[in-house]
Amino acid sequence: MKRIVNTDNAPAPIGPYSQAVQAGQMLFVSGQIAIDPASNELIKGSVGDEARQVMKNLEAILSKAGYTFADVVKTSIFLSDMSYFAEVNEIYGSYFKADFPARETVAAAGLPKNVNVEISVVAYNTSH
Repeated sequence: MKRIVNTDNAPAPIGPYSQAVQAGQMLFVSGQIAIDPASNELIKGSVGDEARQVMKNLEAILSKAGYTFADVVKTSIFLSDMSYFAEVNEIYGSYFKADFPARETVAAAGLPKNVNVEISVVAYNTSH
């Protein structure tokens, strides 16, 4: 059974997609960018500021669905430039304590709204 997950604590979708879809014990979270859900505006500042907001948005969606970062099994990180890898990786890594998820990180020629960071996650929890 499929369940759509949406929360006001993360940015509303800017296209025909959901913030997340739960299918059984799996949760598929759409790519998040550095939009502040309170203002619906892009975060201005460093790539680190963007990465922190992205992780907050992901955390809000995971929480709404009853998941945590400990449940994340796969992540995809998209960067506008691979020179941002170390800074984003440090912030991203602070959200995971052990049993790290599988991941890929790629440079993308163009991300939504010309951001520098977009991250999506897949989570799994047997209690769902």
